[in-house]
Amino acid sequence: MAYMPDERRMQAMADVTVSNAHSTYSGYQSLVRLYEATKGSWGDTISVELAIWFNANLAAPLGAILDGVVESLNEVSLDKLPPEIKTILQKNGFLAHFGYPALRDTNDTTIKYLKLRPSDGRYFNQYVLSELLGRSELPTLSADLRKKIAESIYEIFVNAQTHSETRHNYTCGQFFPQRNTIEFTICDAGIGFRTSIKRRFGKDLPAKRAIQWATAVGHTTKSDTPGGIGLAIMKEFIAKNRGALQIVSNDGFYELNESGENLRDFNGEFPGTIVTMIINTNDRFSYGVAEAEATYSVF
Repeated sequence: MAYMPDERRMQAMADVTVSNAHSTYSGYQSLVRLYEATKGSWGDTISVELAIWFNANLAAPLGAILDGVVESLNEVSLDKLPPEIKTILQKNGFLAHFGYPALRDTNDTTIKYLKLRPSDGRYFNQYVLSELLGRSELPTLSADLRKKIAESIYEIFVNAQTHSETRHNYTCGQFFPQRNTIEFTICDAGIGFRTSIKRRFGKDLPAKRAIQWATAVGHTTKSDTPGGIGLAIMKEFIAKNRGALQIVSNDGFYELNESGENLRDFNGEFPGTIVTMIINTNDRFSYGVAEAEATYSVF
């Protein structure tokens, strides 16, 4: 059905608020609400307010949503920002895409915001090695494990190129000293796990079950690569580190943490896939990787 704007709809889209957005189910739900409130817009000016708190790593999915808004010939205004949120999003470079000057990150807590084409894999790999895995706050990782984690993150990027049909990938992160976490997010604006798995394997799964299926060892949406979209090593490290792995795709939410797997549904959908890796920096253990019969395990 063609979109037919009316006065109430245009008024609703004139001013949209994302409030108190952390790397949590409720934080992602606030981004889903933003998408649902703006997805039918065309030729409007939409003012987006970020209120109370906004995790800087969530600039990746925010960028994906706002790019979609702009591609529909809308204008986006980001002029309702609390000073603290405005400053951190200037430091990581996100607001430079919306007319704000960049600020120097003198505290070195940001992992800069990037919008990349799927063909920019080599640049992305160097970015991960330097911006994320080169950080001094990380637990002690052997060179081999650091390499395997980099490969695992790179596989997420490549997976978006292979199956999601996205035109861009979005990524950034943040070190939170008071929380003792580094939170790193990769996002695409593609078709999501549910559609990809249904097309390739004929499995008609709810989005949260599609994510769980795709992250299981031995399952993949690629035809030439075995194993859980490259997440096996990352999942094992996250479990030992007492961190978290979160995936949002369509209306599904998946989280792996020290308590196990948690699956939930959103009220509405996200237009693509978000993967967030939360690393516990208050971890004094040293980690390595062992190879056995072409598989790897973290120790």
